[in-house]
Amino acid sequence: MPELTWFAWALLALAAVIVGLSKTAVPGAGTLAVAIFAAVLPARESTGTLLLLLIVADLFAVTMYRRHANWRALLRLAPAVVAGVLLGVVFLALAGDIWVKRTIGVILILVIAITLLRRRFGAGVSDDGPHRVAAAIYGALGGFTTMVANAAGPVMSMYFLAARFPVNEFLGTAAWFFAIVNLFKVPFSIGLGIITPPGLLLDLVLVPLVVGGALVGRRLADRLDQKLFERLVIGFTIVGAVYLLVA
Repeated sequence: MPELTWFAWALLALAAVIVGLSKTAVPGAGTLAVAIFAAVLPARESTGTLLLLLIVADLFAVTMYRRHANWRALLRLAPAVVAGVLLGVVFLALAGDIWVKRTIGVILILVIAITLLRRRFGAGVSDDGPHRVAAAIYGALGGFTTMVANAAGPVMSMYFLAARFPVNEFLGTAAWFFAIVNLFKVPFSIGLGIITPPGLLLDLVLVPLVVGGALVGRRLADRLDQKLFERLVIGFTIVGAVYLLVA
């Protein structure tokens, strides 16, 4: 078990709850959990440790929206996502912890920018261009960001928004996408050594908080002040990203 201060444990506990909430109530909150884990743990280890918690939370999202996936869209994305994940594997194999930390910080800044652009111009986004081109761009970027930083949420949300999916189809397709991709990443993460025995012990402690966050999110999904919460998430994530870039 990693030796952590009580404050570090408190931050990780908060991040675990956020992971659950991000899958059932507030999708944008996941970037905050990424920032917390990368700030508290070694950057490479944080990616593998967080991945297993995300898989637990994916089970809840798939259970809730399993019948609403657009499988044609998922199959269209698959080749580019696999290529992006493999590129991320190569990067993690070559990069040291400092480079991984800096890259996570940059990725968080980029996905926050995408989120803000989506909120500002989302109504005008369309997918009138070639589907294969859009799938290749978003899929490759999503594959790389999810492998390196578990931070593909805003990237893929932008694609699903552009495809003009109805709400349930949006949520169902996203749920299955991340469940499949996160499981696909596990063998690579083990091979790279970023899933570690200490990380597994940490996950065992934090899993109940992920489950609790997912259950609370399911109950509060229709009651949350979404705009205020998302602004807080974006603000804290920016702080976390800047910390990773300068620490």
